[in-house]
Amino acid sequence: MSTAGQVIRCKAAVAWEAGKPLSVEEIEVAPPQKNEVRVKIHFTSLCHTDVYFWEAKGQNPLFPRILGHEAGGVVESVGEGVTDVEPGDHVLPIFTGECKECPHCLSEASNMCDLLRINTERGGMLHDGQTRFSKDGKPIYHFLGTSTFSEYTVVHVGQVAKINPEAPLDKVCVLSCGMSTGFGATVNVAKPKKGGSVAVFGLGAVGLAAAEGARVCEASRIIGIDLNPNRFEEAKKFGCTEFVNPKDHNKAVQEVISEMTGGGVDCSIECTGSTQAMVSAFECVHDGWGVAVLVGVPSRDDSFKTHPIHFLNERTLRGTFFGNYKPLSDIPGVVEKSWNWINSSLILSHSWISTRRSSTCCEGRVCDA
Repeated sequence: MSTAGQVIRCKAAVAWEAGKPLSVEEIEVAPPQKNEVRVKIHFTSLCHTDVYFWEAKGQNPLFPRILGHEAGGVVESVGEGVTDVEPGDHVLPIFTGECKECPHCLSEASNMCDLLRINTERGGMLHDGQTRFSKDGKPIYHFLGTSTFSEYTVVHVGQVAKINPEAPLDKVCVLSCGMSTGFGATVNVAKPKKGGSVAVFGLGAVGLAAAEGARVCEASRIIGIDLNPNRFEEAKKFGCTEFVNPKDHNKAVQEVISEMTGGGVDCSIECTGSTQAMVSAFECVHDGWGVAVLVGVPSRDDSFKTHPIHFLNERTLRGTFFGNYKPLSDIPGVVEKSWNWINSSLILSHSWISTRRSSTCCEGRVCDA
């Protein structure tokens, strides 16, 4: 029986207060409005960003809220004006979007949509500012426009990437955030040359994806930096050839890496959100050509300091957002070229897509991103 146009009652994990355990509740999910899609979530994962906003440290708290932004599902119904997807389509809800009309969307150089870029403080839908979630008549706020910790969610059509229905949602769901972010930071932004050297700061899921990107680019040295030595063995599977634990040295880690590599690495990817790691990532690249890419999200009031001489010595510092992938234009191609090669441990293939536009984590399982 069709549920289109009707309120759906389903279960969701609701965050009622900062830092308090999520509560599985029966909620109501309203039908999608103009330019909206209602999606049945089949698999969702836990990204560290969800934890950060659940803790409400360093940003404005907004509760009650349904978190979650890394998932895969199937379209249940669509609202007025939606033509890009239809009921039954397999999709990845994505925390950022693509309106396809603004200057950013029309530019090959940017994926930061004016209309749908990430907004952590927005708790309602763009169409009317209202929520589509409620319990006992009281609203529950959205998160990043996705709110995938619910059996059904409502998302702007510009934030759902239609994918191959044969792709296993339990595995490709991670491409909607962490894996694409880390991998894209390397292959789309840092772009290490064959035989080059790369340092990856932070070996969680995003950092491992960044290391895999360096391996796909055929870097000869991939140095993993992490405070947790237990991560080093797993990182070898993603291409890391050497490891540095900053706690094992009595000097700054950028000095250690510079000595190891005869002046610094060709590229570095920072995947921690620590401003100290950001400085180290920038100062450890080689003068003259080194490129450092910042991926991790710092606290709202954080800042860092480095000497301008590092810029004058022709080091480059860049940031990236979602690995520089456009959600609707690029992610279906990333899924198409990757899902056959993602195994149950989420180890990525050497053949994963390495250029743009050339083309929970799963149920009962949690990934540490």
